[in-house]
Amino acid sequence: MIGWLKTRERTTLRAVLSRGHLGVALLAIGLAGISLTVLGVLALRVYANHNLHLIARSINYTVEAAVVFNDSSAANEALALIAAAEEVANVKVFDDADQLLASWERSEGGMLDQLELKIARTLLEEPIRLPVVHQGQQVGRIELVGQGGSLMRFLLSGLAGILLCTALSAVSALYLSRRLFADIVGPLRGLASVAHAARRERSFDRRVPSTQIAELNELGNDFNALLDEMEAWQNHLQSENETLAHQASHDSLTGLPNRAFFEGRLSRSLRNAIKHGDGLALLFLDSDRFKEINDSYGHAAGDEVLVAVASRVRAQLREHDLVARLGGDEFAVLLTPLHRFEDAQRIADKIAASMSLPIRLPDGQCVVTSLSVGIAVFPDDGRTPAELLNAADAAMYQAKRHTRDGPQSAEAEFSASSAKTGAEP
Repeated sequence: MIGWLKTRERTTLRAVLSRGHLGVALLAIGLAGISLTVLGVLALRVYANHNLHLIARSINYTVEAAVVFNDSSAANEALALIAAAEEVANVKVFDDADQLLASWERSEGGMLDQLELKIARTLLEEPIRLPVVHQGQQVGRIELVGQGGSLMRFLLSGLAGILLCTALSAVSALYLSRRLFADIVGPLRGLASVAHAARRERSFDRRVPSTQIAELNELGNDFNALLDEMEAWQNHLQSENETLAHQASHDSLTGLPNRAFFEGRLSRSLRNAIKHGDGLALLFLDSDRFKEINDSYGHAAGDEVLVAVASRVRAQLREHDLVARLGGDEFAVLLTPLHRFEDAQRIADKIAASMSLPIRLPDGQCVVTSLSVGIAVFPDDGRTPAELLNAADAAMYQAKRHTRDGPQSAEAEFSASSAKTGAEP
């Protein structure tokens, strides 16, 4: 039984409200329509009886002379003249001996006329009897039975009114249920939508809109406050994760990418170069005087030199180029895309020339350093990351061996396959 209840499809709040509004509206309009119809019938009954008495008195005055003179034809003519124009089923005139003198009866029609007559006999007085008086003496009497045409029309119009009001009530109930849905169910659905987004998609930036109903608005505000806390906590976690990811892939001193990050980028760039037929170049940089500066001025000065070198190298690169610190005083530069070897040589010369300016140390002293640069070009010097790194490293050591005396000089030596087009500065 419990399992069946759990698996049974649950109805929606909107459906419940719609059914409730529709049922209440139909019941109310039905009771109101029936009550108004009954009251109307009672009022019309009084009016119809009063009208029949007036008709009876009018006939009484008209046939008085015919009764006095016992003129049956004149009495029949008078009855036909008056009764045919009024809602009269039949009328009879009797003389003083209670003998029928004249009569008139409406011809029977279809079922509608018979129904009107039955309604009249049910609701109106059974026949209206009035004496015919002449000079204070009763000379005869009349009997009159009414026709229920007005009552029938009123009942039909009342029934039509009830049906029309019922239809209008159904439409009004549906409209009110929609309004209620907009006022109550709408905000609840918005709250549920935001809750589902927060649970399934971790969308903590969405908020429940305000509503005119105080209780629902307060509930939405409390839920929004909870979402604020969850969003702040999520942003904190994301920030911590990004910080950890950055620390794992970047050098803490210079802020440059580390060897692992650089090798990953180099692998992806090589795959793209092979796929699209592009060229790229790898520069291997090594400081010529770093150990001397570090031993002479201390580690703080050595760190300042590394930061300055990183900043100057980065300033000479293009938008899509990448510089990384591989460790110690070694740096690597990835130039991609590379259209001409001369572009790599030009950038290497700019990097070497940027080291000519003195570097100010924390204690105010200035030192000058230089870089030895080795270049390896894809695909001439290697087709894998290891081959290119080894070729650039070998070219760098060859450049370092040919470095001229003097602290301001820098050598840009190229790998064996590049030496044919390169020149020693």
